[in-house]
Amino acid sequence: MSTTHESTAAWRELLETLGSLDSSFLDGERAVTDDRHVADGYRMLATTLGVAFDTYLFADPSRPRWIEVNSPTRQDRRWGGDNTDAYYFMCPVDPARRYRISGNKGDSVYFSVTAYNEPSPGAWSDRIVAHIRDDDIDVDAEGNFSFDLGPTPEAAVLMTRDYQADPRAGRQVRWEIEALDAPDPFRRSDAETAVALRASAAWMKTMFAILPLAVGARVDDAHSHGHEISQAANEFAEPYQVPDANFGWSARDACYAYGSFVLEEDEALVITHRPPPCRFWNLVVWNQFMATPGVDDARSSVNGHTAVPNSDGSVTVVLSRSITQHPNSLTTLDYPRGNLAFRWFLADELPARPTVQLVKLADAPTAVT
Repeated sequence: MSTTHESTAAWRELLETLGSLDSSFLDGERAVTDDRHVADGYRMLATTLGVAFDTYLFADPSRPRWIEVNSPTRQDRRWGGDNTDAYYFMCPVDPARRYRISGNKGDSVYFSVTAYNEPSPGAWSDRIVAHIRDDDIDVDAEGNFSFDLGPTPEAAVLMTRDYQADPRAGRQVRWEIEALDAPDPFRRSDAETAVALRASAAWMKTMFAILPLAVGARVDDAHSHGHEISQAANEFAEPYQVPDANFGWSARDACYAYGSFVLEEDEALVITHRPPPCRFWNLVVWNQFMATPGVDDARSSVNGHTAVPNSDGSVTVVLSRSITQHPNSLTTLDYPRGNLAFRWFLADELPARPTVQLVKLADAPTAVT
């Protein structure tokens, strides 16, 4: 059907994009190998579509509002580096405008606001343009704070972070934002809607160019494929500090280390690391879509406040497909394969690479040392 409306053409392009994105996890080298990940793939499509619409189609930088984009309490907001110990909000902004950000810190052990650029509509950020964390601002005795931001050249979106020692019992940061300049005249145009729909499609294409995450071959299988692999399963890559030039929305204050797991039902990973002095650290279990399903039914993360350390200050975590008796036991919720993410915030030094030992479940430790 022919049309003269640009938004109609953009809508149909978006539908075509949605119809093809599942090929990222059904076909090719990155195809997932179990039906649970196929089901998770379609849920991830729905999740990212919702985030894309909230961010591009319904947002108005002259009438700002915070959009909840990651939450341990919402199954429809588990994506892009899920974190069961934190809450994230996003707000698209106009780089020429001034904003006032205020709220209350609640029980947060770390909170911040980061401004990111957007090279083109829907393109992922490649640079941090501003960063304000809790110790950069005045917080009164009741936990209240307020500060102004902008104009901020190149800023396209703000991202808040709120890390909690106990995200279920702790009081979240209360975030508020207001524009200090008069809003634009209200009018939703055909051209504006078309841009927003195309930006949503571009954003999702980039997401599914990355997802699902690769899971390396097990060391005992590494040579059966006839080539060497860059990252084996059941180990971590070297930790790194996030730079200002950055793809996506990583946190400037963070060090990360990523790994993957491939486990049989009778196996466990014994993961040990020595946390450097830092404000916050945690280890999170992901599926191959950087999300943690089943949070209410499983312990899928451990952090510096909940972990029971060994006598020498190191921390050992036992990961298996079921829960074990170890005080730092994590479960994959019977997922046979997936990914792992360490985060350290405001670390005094780059953390050492975590060590991993694959053992039989019956031989896994049940107590700290």
